[in-house]
Amino acid sequence: MKTFLPLLAAAMIAAAPVSAAPRAWTAVTTPVATGSYLIGNPKAKVRLVEILSYTCPHCAHFAAESDVSIKAMVRSGTLAVEVRNQLHDKIDLAATMLARCSGPAAFPAVHAAFLDQQRGWIDRAVAWDAANAARVSTYPQLAQLRALADGAGLTAIARTAGVPAAAIDACFADETALNAALKVSQSTEGAAGTPAFVLNGKMIQTVTWAQLQPMLRAAGAK
Repeated sequence: MKTFLPLLAAAMIAAAPVSAAPRAWTAVTTPVATGSYLIGNPKAKVRLVEILSYTCPHCAHFAAESDVSIKAMVRSGTLAVEVRNQLHDKIDLAATMLARCSGPAAFPAVHAAFLDQQRGWIDRAVAWDAANAARVSTYPQLAQLRALADGAGLTAIARTAGVPAAAIDACFADETALNAALKVSQSTEGAAGTPAFVLNGKMIQTVTWAQLQPMLRAAGAK
């Protein structure tokens, strides 16, 4: 019996169920019916729609302020964030098409990189457009957008974030991505400016991260 008990205890320990590792929700991106991407747990208690523009400086500032806390809430599985782009100009359109064409796996990285590096690529885009707009004005629209994306360094940023060259080429090969981006933007017309938010179905405008964070906590984001 003295020999049997330790063996039994060892067998019970070996057979004990191992807890599954928590899901890495920040790496889960799902296309949704609006045509946008949802980052996080699709069944999260709290759903935040962020309406933004890649050329909006306030949007980049908001992203920098909120990044750590938003990712923690998404990682917990209690918050999911849908990104809806409101188009403001042709540079914004080129960036939005590229982000959308990156696909679910690469979208979070491309989205974050465009906002984090916004000042640099916008400056390059403006300078490139001033020098080349007349020359490329005879190009088809998609070719103009591709040239602008290349000139701004957007395609290089997307490649670094993991988007294959073939996906970038396909993005500007036909009007699928263009029309999809325009459709999503049209759906944001209820927002007077960017960034704006829809928290569990309620539109919230003209708020800072310091104001929005407690709203998310009160709604159940952890």
